[in-house]
Amino acid sequence: MPATAALDKDATRSKLLERFPVFRQLDATRLARLLAEAQLLQVPAGTVLFDASQPCRGFPLVLEGAVRVAKFAPNGREILLYRVDPGQGCILSGGCLLGHSDYTARGVAEQDVTLLAVPPALFHELMLEFEPFRRFVFGMYGERLAEVMELVEEVAFRRLDERLAQLLIHRGPLLEATHQKLADELGSVREIVSRLLRSFEDRGWVKLERERISVLDPKALAGLLAKTS
Repeated sequence: MPATAALDKDATRSKLLERFPVFRQLDATRLARLLAEAQLLQVPAGTVLFDASQPCRGFPLVLEGAVRVAKFAPNGREILLYRVDPGQGCILSGGCLLGHSDYTARGVAEQDVTLLAVPPALFHELMLEFEPFRRFVFGMYGERLAEVMELVEEVAFRRLDERLAQLLIHRGPLLEATHQKLADELGSVREIVSRLLRSFEDRGWVKLERERISVLDPKALAGLLAKTS
């Protein structure tokens, strides 16, 4: 991952404490060390931050932007595991550092991203000696585990048309996304998602444009959910 040119230390400190209030409880000496040792990175959207089978070189704290963490199959299909937004760290990175293992998924900058990468030695030190940080990390694990369990339930037990309808309701009334991107989020293929979207359009529920979907009748989509529940 390419590093940015050195930015103003005071600005970085302010942004870190704004996004991660847990570090306000850190003593001044260790906070100064964190800012000195953590690598400040700024990458454009689309950059692969890490990939499966690669070693983990740090624990990323996202200051700006968003990172998409997904599993990829050999045929190119992917399924979104979770996103890392500002004020969050990547639990997959934490798991790799704690377990001394390589990554098992890919992390891609979904938007332009600014982050601080905490080096492994300092991450382990904070986990052992700074209880607020330890609670913060384990709290994220609890949240992500609940999200992944929900994802497993949706993929295993819910029909694709129902999951697509729910996504449209949640993200509407206007989505700027390709059919491929929606398929990736749903763990499906573009052809099937396109077919369902055209079916929804034929019923007057949505309007399809180039890389845009307008939700015209969310109540009808919600009715589809009611029928399949």
